[in-house]
Amino acid sequence: MKTINVGLIGLGTIGAGVARVFQENSQLITQRLGAKLVLKKVADLDIVTDRGITFPAGVLTTDVNEVLDNPEIDMVIELIGGYEPAKTFISRALKAGKHVVTANKALLAKHGDELFQLAEVSGVDLYYEASVGGGIPIIKVIRESLTANRITAISGILNGTCNYILTKMTDDGLAYNDVLAEAQDLGYAEADPTFDVEGIDTAHKLAILAAMAFGTTINFENVYVEGIANIQPVDIEFAREFGYKIKLLAIAKENNGNIEARVHPTMIPEHHMLAKIDGAFNAIYINADMLGPSLYYGQGAGMLPTASAVVADLIDIARNILGNSHHRLPFLAYQSPSSGNASYQSIDAISCNYYLRFTAQDQPGVLSIIAGILGDSNISIASVIQKGRNDTGGTVAIVMQTHRACERDLKHALDKIDTLDIIDAQTVVIRMETDL
Repeated sequence: MKTINVGLIGLGTIGAGVARVFQENSQLITQRLGAKLVLKKVADLDIVTDRGITFPAGVLTTDVNEVLDNPEIDMVIELIGGYEPAKTFISRALKAGKHVVTANKALLAKHGDELFQLAEVSGVDLYYEASVGGGIPIIKVIRESLTANRITAISGILNGTCNYILTKMTDDGLAYNDVLAEAQDLGYAEADPTFDVEGIDTAHKLAILAAMAFGTTINFENVYVEGIANIQPVDIEFAREFGYKIKLLAIAKENNGNIEARVHPTMIPEHHMLAKIDGAFNAIYINADMLGPSLYYGQGAGMLPTASAVVADLIDIARNILGNSHHRLPFLAYQSPSSGNASYQSIDAISCNYYLRFTAQDQPGVLSIIAGILGDSNISIASVIQKGRNDTGGTVAIVMQTHRACERDLKHALDKIDTLDIIDAQTVVIRMETDL
């Protein structure tokens, strides 16, 4: 029976999970593959900390060169994350003729096209299932299962930290900062949660999915990003009154070559399947012309779910090796992705429904003034809620839901409204999606 040797760079949480899968499911993998996968070398700066895994003598090393320069190693797993030295390690492995598996969405979102080209030139494969959706096999779905379909839209909850925070705020009525602190205590959020709560992690993943869905190169710089730090319990309650829930949504749509890719808090109808995805779970909702809508749901992070996706990539590449083939599948689902055939729209060019919350002086005529300025900018009001009126004056919340409008027109109107003497705070704007 053929033996295929694997080298692992990075023995953190996911790396330890990969080692555990090798140890616990080795016989199952061999039965399904028809060959033996062996974890030959594991490189990490810290090989002393007990990670609950017992390795054979000589497997652990602090010298990454023992992985990258070892002629017996056929495949390399990169699990250290970040841009460097991960990019250098992957490049060296590819140039050495080694297949690579990575979970590094940030690196792929920024340098993926360069690395895929290097893999093509080197005659090896670069797989990345675990980079998006953790254990959810969404890369395989788009690259293989939906190849007969034209994908028109992808919407997803792609960050478990943000989804956990918004779920707790919705269910328990807690403030953002309180839930974030709780999430950090429970290990759902990092000590520095910036990449998660500001939407950057989600944007990395969306850039990869959009490129695969629409046949373009990866365009992370064209993804609009907005985080959840400004979401208030009062807005969650108003959303509930309108029949909506707030989620940090990744949205990519294509229409006649025009692509929009955006990440931001979004109100979605409470009956929509994505509105029912709670806690730290992820989900991706795809609209395809032949299949129709489909939902892919599961654990988007964690030791074993992510390790499951990593090892699945190893097995796929091992099958290519056994079949004496490489690059059997295009890296980004299309044989020749071309950014020249598609144009990414700026956020100003999109149109959708909007939730608006004005903090206005409690006096006669305020609502008509606001409505007039919105109307002058081609923005039609669908419904209004006004609460908090009293005999002592002060401010009240005026909440509106608009019909579909252009973002550019809305910004133009709010620039005027927010400078009025009758407005005491910047207007809160949350986009609404009614036709995901």
